[in-house]
Amino acid sequence: MEKMEVMFRFLVLLLMNELLLCMVESKGNIHYYDFLVQEADFTKLCRMLTVNGSFPGLVLRAYRGDTVYVNVHNQGNYNITIHWHGVKQVKQPSKAWSDGPEYITQCPIQPRSNFTYEIIFSTEEGTVWWHAHSDWSRATIHGAIVVLPREGTSYPFPGPDEEEIVILSSWFKRDVMEIYNEAIETGGEPQLSDAFTINGQPGDLYPCSNETTYCLPVQYGKTYLLRIVNAILNEELFFSVAEHNLTIVGTDGAYTKPIITNYIMLTPGQTMDVLLTTNQSPRNYYMAARTFISSPLPFHHGTTTGILQYTNCCHSPFSILQYTSCCNSLLSPLFPTTLPNYKDEAAALTFTRRLRSLASKEYPIDVPKNIDTQIIMTVSLTLLPTPEASCGREIGDRCSASLNNISWVMPYTAILQSYYRHMEQNIFTDDFPDRPPYAYNYTGGNLPSSLSVASQGTKVKVVNYNEAVEIVFQGTNVGGVGDNHPMHLHGYNFYLVGIGLGNFDNETDPKNFNLNDPPYVNTIGVPKNGWAAIRFRATNPGMGMVYALSSRKAYYLGHEYGSHSKEW
Repeated sequence: MEKMEVMFRFLVLLLMNELLLCMVESKGNIHYYDFLVQEADFTKLCRMLTVNGSFPGLVLRAYRGDTVYVNVHNQGNYNITIHWHGVKQVKQPSKAWSDGPEYITQCPIQPRSNFTYEIIFSTEEGTVWWHAHSDWSRATIHGAIVVLPREGTSYPFPGPDEEEIVILSSWFKRDVMEIYNEAIETGGEPQLSDAFTINGQPGDLYPCSNETTYCLPVQYGKTYLLRIVNAILNEELFFSVAEHNLTIVGTDGAYTKPIITNYIMLTPGQTMDVLLTTNQSPRNYYMAARTFISSPLPFHHGTTTGILQYTNCCHSPFSILQYTSCCNSLLSPLFPTTLPNYKDEAAALTFTRRLRSLASKEYPIDVPKNIDTQIIMTVSLTLLPTPEASCGREIGDRCSASLNNISWVMPYTAILQSYYRHMEQNIFTDDFPDRPPYAYNYTGGNLPSSLSVASQGTKVKVVNYNEAVEIVFQGTNVGGVGDNHPMHLHGYNFYLVGIGLGNFDNETDPKNFNLNDPPYVNTIGVPKNGWAAIRFRATNPGMGMVYALSSRKAYYLGHEYGSHSKEW
């Protein structure tokens, strides 16, 4: 009897120890960062707004389950907020204030003020990123976030020998806020960027950049994990490395089934984790990125480059010819012949359709099968009648855009704050429609000009906690300017269950949805004159914005659509 009692006490103590250990592990580590937002001078650039004087900004590193506090000190001349793109802040109502979009979850940080964000990494693993969420300041205020597997665990793929951050950014010679304000005042197209950059450098194909081109030294026979972020303001990008395959293992902070490819396509705001093995003849190779464009709108035609530089090739067992080529520093790097052309829509759509969730025992997925709320949402470039402005297409109309023919009006008080304080009747309305106001051939040609005029409003969609939600983004050809639209959802990753061209058919298209292993992402590109269907479960109370991440369209749309779970 005494032995049984001793055994029982031992088991109770063991169970308590295990519970305490689990509690400690679930809490994770705590990290502290300070962001000093200030103007800085850069060679070949004007003064620009930066964080801690660097472009791109510093890399945040944490393990899954960790908490990070970032105190943002605004020493610039503009209001600022910081968004933690791809971080869910799950089931923490008090943390909803830290998501970052101005006038949605917080009022902006005014000059000479500061605000401390609390960021909790719950289920994210891989690469996400942070960026300003105020007007166009995102162009220069951004950086990567690396979320490692929980301490004591490893990647669900063979561990790389080394890792490298690759951030693709826009380069402007003018103050980006001046460009933004000019576009707002005139109602016209904003100025295009002067260049793209890889880790802050335009590369050899732009003037006056040869001596500062980004270079990644590598050794033959090793595997490198490239954490790639598309921080470009307006353009989707193709990316490739000459003569090397890329193996995709993750996107938007979630793992994927390994996909071997010779190029990738990233929408603005999207991140990808790719493995690169240095198994080619030793010499220098270009990594390169250029625009993918599907609309008739103007776009930047440049190509940014970096150099993959083999460093140990002169001591490797290669032929004399290879040895001589490798050690010849005057030999030009090879350019990737697999980099798709600007308007290769088939390459973009084919790539997106290949992505699959890992969907393993260790990393399960939960795709909603039965939908509680379906929203069909048209995404259009439209016009707003404004007598004092000119758009260049129709005098007296201002360039805009809309979701379900509604163009967003920025409130003067943060929506989350107004909801929390029961002030919502004065700030927003909860009547965002589940369907477009009228049905038409969304992707047809020669559409009536009346479809180009949008209404305005600060409207949200309310969904109940734990509802299964499906949103179908339907691109349109209104105004003859159908385009690829990058769409992002705050507070969630979602499952991209279907994507296609033409008008979405609610009877036939769902039969072809991938409900087994769809990619689990937070940013997607809706094809030009096509559609994309996503699903998620509303288990993260608070405000979850849906909007076009392209700043050309964000300028038009603002933050077009808000949603929040009804229960805290």
